[in-house]
Amino acid sequence: MQPAEQAKPIEINGSHLEGGGSILRLATALSTITQKPIRIENIRAGRCNPGMQEQHLQSVKALARLCNAETKGLVLGSKELEFTPGKITKKQLRVEIKTAGSIALVLQTLMLPCFLAGHNIQIRIIGGGSFGKWSPNLHYLQEVLFPTLRKLGLEMQLKIIKHGIYPEGGADVIFKTKPCKGILDINLEEQGKLKSIRGISIASNELKSSRVAERQAESAARILGKKYLCKIKIETEYITSKSIGSSIILWAEFDNCILGWDALGEKNKYSEKVGEEAALGLINQISSGATADEYLSDQLLPFLCLAKHPSKFKVDKISGHLETNMWLIKKFLDVDFKIERKAISVILQ
Repeated sequence: MQPAEQAKPIEINGSHLEGGGSILRLATALSTITQKPIRIENIRAGRCNPGMQEQHLQSVKALARLCNAETKGLVLGSKELEFTPGKITKKQLRVEIKTAGSIALVLQTLMLPCFLAGHNIQIRIIGGGSFGKWSPNLHYLQEVLFPTLRKLGLEMQLKIIKHGIYPEGGADVIFKTKPCKGILDINLEEQGKLKSIRGISIASNELKSSRVAERQAESAARILGKKYLCKIKIETEYITSKSIGSSIILWAEFDNCILGWDALGEKNKYSEKVGEEAALGLINQISSGATADEYLSDQLLPFLCLAKHPSKFKVDKISGHLETNMWLIKKFLDVDFKIERKAISVILQ
């Protein structure tokens, strides 16, 4: 293959299909691991505030530092980006997010290149939000995504030193990876037996007198207990944070897979309603027969496309993010996908 700086950039339309920040995050990650330069237009054109926001900017800046990339258009609000990757040499990174932008989405940009770097990497993220309305909860990463990735032979750790809540953020986390010797395939055609349902209900210390964390947990447990006979355990935690807020994450552990769902506390939203929302979301995923929930499916897909052998999993529905990721991955890798009755097969060419 030609050196990255001499190759013709892959042209990517950031407004295609879902048209959000996932195109930017995944495209730059795939560019890094394939050493193929890219040019993205219409970044986040499908959003009410198009262009790169703070977490998108810091994600790509961190990745550019990690792989010694050359960039054009890497500024706040930019709708175009040229990204020419170099080799990954760094072993430590520090990322600062000035807003409550999602830490999980920043990690989505960095994870795949880190695993394939060939050496241990540590990333410290200062600032940002640990849970939000439109992004994965950090506990979801710890309890659903990471256990699934470990089945693929990947090793990682995430330490949450301090949570960050919208609108001020202020989190502090450390993420570590070990080099990957080769990504394994998975065949998740059936959920298997439901073994247990677990969860974590979180609220800032200011909400302790109102028992917000307990009320979220009790509401979720009550609804789940009427539906399932398995062990149900939802822990509660109060945290120190710059802003006031709450969240609950639930996950169901099966013989063959883990499914998760979460809900966010908001102003004028009863804590019982937050717990109910998370419980009903999880019940929907369980009842669908899915082996990868709606959040997991699009995050898992890029890893499976780099596995040694074909993989298969089932979803509740083909989300916009999943469909967009299929379209984007095929621009970088020689793979295809077969969709049959909500079962996704990764076909390696």
